[in-house]
Amino acid sequence: MNGGWGVCCLALMVAVMAGVGFPVAVVEGRDLMVPKEQATTEFEPTETPSLDVQQKGVPQSLFTWIKMARGYEVEWDTFGRKGWYTQDPRLKPIAPGTTLFSPDTTAVYIVFEVAPLEDPAQFAAQVFSVGADGKTGDRAIVTDSLEVPGHERYGFLELKKPSEQWPQGNYLVKIYITSLGQQPFHAVNQVGTMRFAVTDQPPAPAASDSPAR
Repeated sequence: MNGGWGVCCLALMVAVMAGVGFPVAVVEGRDLMVPKEQATTEFEPTETPSLDVQQKGVPQSLFTWIKMARGYEVEWDTFGRKGWYTQDPRLKPIAPGTTLFSPDTTAVYIVFEVAPLEDPAQFAAQVFSVGADGKTGDRAIVTDSLEVPGHERYGFLELKKPSEQWPQGNYLVKIYITSLGQQPFHAVNQVGTMRFAVTDQPPAPAASDSPAR
């Protein structure tokens, strides 16, 4: 009762003051916690490592070693008895470490060994042209992918020439690893890059050297 009487008296006083000309201030409610300007939360581009330079005995990503080459040869491990072979052939890159190719090169190969996989995995590559200003093209001009069954160690990616000849210039290769059934060409699956160039005067092919085991 007293509370209701107090409210009525207050309302009466305000009405009287307004009637006789006294100014009545109207106070608006405010949020005392002033919101701060939202900072930009975009992630910086992820820099993936270059797989061109490798230290002996130091694996990179899942790769025990990975080499750009002119081709590959197949070798079979044996159990120590003639005619008994393992089910996983060993791949030997031809002219490993080659980074200069002629325009008529049929394909650029990336040959690799990984630690034995418990589950199947998909390895993939995209090739982008690099302009004279050093900027990478927006679209891949060549792609390839390979499914490697579980417990196998070797594989290769075959980057075939995009037309009758490779255009002369520099190229960037993005390497991806993902589980089967997933989109391979996604930024989160990129594990590294490699580079090569196409010129009409490439050096003579070097002798085939197998990577250090």
